[in-house]
Amino acid sequence: MSRYSSNKTELKPIRKKLRNRSTSAEAVLWNMLKNKQLKGKKFRRQHSLENFIVDFYCSSDRLIIELDGNLHGDYIEIQRDEKRDRILEEKGFKVIRFENRFVFQEPEFVINIIMDNLTL
Repeated sequence: MSRYSSNKTELKPIRKKLRNRSTSAEAVLWNMLKNKQLKGKKFRRQHSLENFIVDFYCSSDRLIIELDGNLHGDYIEIQRDEKRDRILEEKGFKVIRFENRFVFQEPEFVINIIMDNLTL
């Protein structure tokens, strides 16, 4: 596992802005993840790893959860996401992605996938 930079000071204003302007899907998922509700695991939201800010992060399992809205349907954005995921996975992180609509339409599915990626 490679060393990595976590929560860089220079990214703090951006992280704060993102937390204050979270999407409705992020707010709903955060309510399911916060307070160690899943297997007692602590999640952080809008956490920086390397030069990236991830939507949700569980450090004990090195698990990153990303939510994708309409913007991510754009080919260029998909390419950027794939490159970003590859870089993070090379550093030893596990990245899972969900479209925003699944948080609303299939919340049990989302939680089950997340649970399957957490250790006991």
